[in-house]
Amino acid sequence: MKELLTGFNKAFESKARLGIMSVLMVNDSLSFNELKELLTLTDGNLATHLRALEEQGFLIVKKQFVGRKPNTTYTATEVGKKAFTDHLNSLEEFIKRL
Repeated sequence: MKELLTGFNKAFESKARLGIMSVLMVNDSLSFNELKELLTLTDGNLATHLRALEEQGFLIVKKQFVGRKPNTTYTATEVGKKAFTDHLNSLEEFIKRL
């Protein structure tokens, strides 16, 4: 049983991180506010999970100003997309073997 869990990526064990990567896999990029609204997370909770994914190299963060307002957008990296796909494949394989 333990060998079935080896493909799981701890970075995606959190429901919030699973949600973040899921929406970034199907969108080129999303702003902080768009992610917050889609996932119904608080600012602090979302920021913590985004930072953790960024530190692992799974996200690219782009900060800019739109007019006079700051705008931060997030994009999944190729490394992040591969890690997430591998995680989902491992999860699917695990379920098939039960």
